[in-house]
Amino acid sequence: MSDSMIEQSAARLFSENVDKGLLEKFETGVFPDEFWQLAVDSGFPLALASEDAGGIGESWAAAYPILRGIGYWQVPLPLAETMIGAQLLSMAGIDVPEGPIAIVEQGLDNSLTESGSGTSLRLSGKAPRVAWARHCRWAVVSLGAGGIALVDIAGNESARIVERTNHAKIPADALSFDDVRAVAQAANPLPQLDRPLWTLGALARSAMIVGALEWVLEQSVQYANDRVQFGKPIGKNQALQQQLALLAGDVAAARMATLVAMNDAPSPGSTDCSSTVFSAAVAKIRSGEAATRATSIAHQVHGAIGFTYEHMLNFGTRRLWAWREEFGSDSWWAERLGRAAITGRSAAFWKGLTQRRFEAGIRTA
Repeated sequence: MSDSMIEQSAARLFSENVDKGLLEKFETGVFPDEFWQLAVDSGFPLALASEDAGGIGESWAAAYPILRGIGYWQVPLPLAETMIGAQLLSMAGIDVPEGPIAIVEQGLDNSLTESGSGTSLRLSGKAPRVAWARHCRWAVVSLGAGGIALVDIAGNESARIVERTNHAKIPADALSFDDVRAVAQAANPLPQLDRPLWTLGALARSAMIVGALEWVLEQSVQYANDRVQFGKPIGKNQALQQQLALLAGDVAAARMATLVAMNDAPSPGSTDCSSTVFSAAVAKIRSGEAATRATSIAHQVHGAIGFTYEHMLNFGTRRLWAWREEFGSDSWWAERLGRAAITGRSAAFWKGLTQRRFEAGIRTA
């Protein structure tokens, strides 16, 4: 599937099926099953999975319109997580199951422990914030020892889910394992990434943030042009114009950082991850910083009406607040990027920037 076909398909599917009514219904707890099936029929959940596993085998750069579209149209589906889980499973030689897939990185924001190996692998502990867990039968767990495991979380009495949500009222459930046996286990197919789900999750969130940022910018500019006060549009105010210009600059910078990271991400056709962590860190830092300033500016432009549930703006800004924290906040990634730069010292600094990797590596432990 060509890049233009993916972009056109994503725009058509999302624009025709997502509206305020769907989002409001979703926030009452109703999962849009028909919408999910349409996404499945379009091949989006398996866009990054290998062709041998029944996927499309696309690169992250080619799949960018899907991830960006999730943010732009506020798509209430676990598409990003399923895309990542399916990619790792297919590259590891594990059959990709049908349906939505949750993803969990062991040890960073949870207390999961492992014992045994292979089909005797068992997991115990708690993962407090697992996106979409209640709507997924399966979870892919990236193990601290360097492997990945597929776990049945819906049909297993030893796996318990406590329903929670993030700022955007999107499921971010607490998942508990009590000696849960894995359905399958394999070595990490991307050994250059010691935290594959965390790193790729951060990259996906960056693309989703970019889409939401673009939507928020468009809404703010439109409102500034339409809202008349004292006989003229408020967009004629120079101070407000300056704030919108800052917002536009943040959107452009976040987009460029994320597009670079997309080209550095692994795919079934290229497992080179030498620059993936560096570029994902930069993208998550830049998109997270942009999200913070964008939400502030957008709500200043809209005034009190933008905070009301009846206005669409809050659906975008609440997602920005949620996504900037998931899979590592901008400050979390900045600390690790900074440590790698300091470890390399001045002699390795410029080389690290131009090659998009530091000799010491970026430790995500």
